[in-house]
Amino acid sequence: MNKVAVIGSGFSSLAAACYLARDGYEVTIYEKNDTVGGRARRLVKDGFTFDIGPSWYWMPDIFERFFADFNKKPSDYYQLDKLNPAYSVVFEDDKIEIADNLEDIKSTFEKVEKGSSKPLQQFMSKAEENYEIAIKNLVYRPGESPLELITPQTAQKVGAFIGNVSKDVRKKFTNPKLVSILEFPVLFLGATPQNTPSFYNFMNYADFGLGTWHPKGGMYEVILAMKKLAEDLGVVIKTESPIEEILVDEKGRIEGLITKGQKHLYPILLSGADYHHSETLLPKKHRQYSESYWDKKTFAPSSLIFYVGFDKKLKNIDHHNLFFDTDFTKHANEIYEDPKWPEEPLFYANFTSLTDPSTAPEGCENGFFLIPLAPDLEDTPELREEYFNKIMKRFELRTEQNVTDHIIFKESFCVNDFVSEYNSYKGNAYGMANTLLQTAFLRPNLRSRKVKNLYFTGQLTVPGPGVPPSLISGKLAAELIKKNDH
Repeated sequence: MNKVAVIGSGFSSLAAACYLARDGYEVTIYEKNDTVGGRARRLVKDGFTFDIGPSWYWMPDIFERFFADFNKKPSDYYQLDKLNPAYSVVFEDDKIEIADNLEDIKSTFEKVEKGSSKPLQQFMSKAEENYEIAIKNLVYRPGESPLELITPQTAQKVGAFIGNVSKDVRKKFTNPKLVSILEFPVLFLGATPQNTPSFYNFMNYADFGLGTWHPKGGMYEVILAMKKLAEDLGVVIKTESPIEEILVDEKGRIEGLITKGQKHLYPILLSGADYHHSETLLPKKHRQYSESYWDKKTFAPSSLIFYVGFDKKLKNIDHHNLFFDTDFTKHANEIYEDPKWPEEPLFYANFTSLTDPSTAPEGCENGFFLIPLAPDLEDTPELREEYFNKIMKRFELRTEQNVTDHIIFKESFCVNDFVSEYNSYKGNAYGMANTLLQTAFLRPNLRSRKVKNLYFTGQLTVPGPGVPPSLISGKLAAELIKKNDH
């Protein structure tokens, strides 16, 4: 029983594989693409380097905790730099830079809205308290029972699951720019601030309290670190190995899988691939969740992403930039309430070459531009081009420079690519949103209730979207396997 097959090689799969190998399991990873990383792959072109997917390194404590479980440190594998400013937020008439420490951020808030530093301190104290409870009491629990949520600390926080982040922010702040800045972090959880329980304001502590970091070379360096750790622990990784079928025996137990027409026998299987897709690889009677179940769930957005090589250094930019120069509420509505291509989209841009020269040729800049979109939208080359032109016009206007004449190349990634590259349900980019009814034990299970020794990990299960939660999800799945195998 000590052989385990792992489907996929993203953060959660690699994390689970490391824990299982450390605990004596013989682990083989099957990855459909030609490189590891899942959604966190890398694009290298003409001397430019881009992270294809995740680009924010938040919650450094979670990464430290992961590597410490193997008596390692992140610095054993990659160099980490704290960004200052952490990021900038560009409005129609203004640009606000967020510093790398709370005292300077309080000064920035004061300049925008006199008297706002005091409520910010109160808000952040609560956010830090919630972060402590979340990390120590909640997110490292497997979501198998509602009782996991009940501790002396969480019992005092019941109200925080009834309120929402947007309401809490607006109680304390009236300036719309400060409201946008404080509501932004929960977007990483895949839902609007209005639909995100108050408790999740711990993301504000992750932002202002713990800061924004950059692994030299990009986020893919973290994947390479985990790959090395996994292989050092004896994990075998097979790329270009898409799974055609998950095999179940007549007693409802995992039998193995089929890839490239070949049957591979395994008594235990863990899928870090898209949860919905993983279940379609099973006979219908062994699937836990129906098509209507998935269809009714609130999914995190998809994205239209552009990777652009510029032949000059750009001005008036920071490493991370949020362009909130259009109506936030309207764009959110076009993602969640009335899904369609947004009229005037907000967008995000990063330029790692600004702080990490290794990611672009000398004198050049690499640009990553992302527009959040509703999943399952029509995706055509014409629409991609139309939206690229839309955001480039605004980018040039807000940063007061011509950039379109300096583009060496551009590549794009959108809904169709999320489906074809990752078998992503409806082409979502971040998994299932962390709304009140999609939290903890209310998310799809880490362990199949219909097939013995079949487990799941990743953004559609516990604890939720994002890179740090994916590391945690891998650990939780590995612990469940070990617990149920003995």
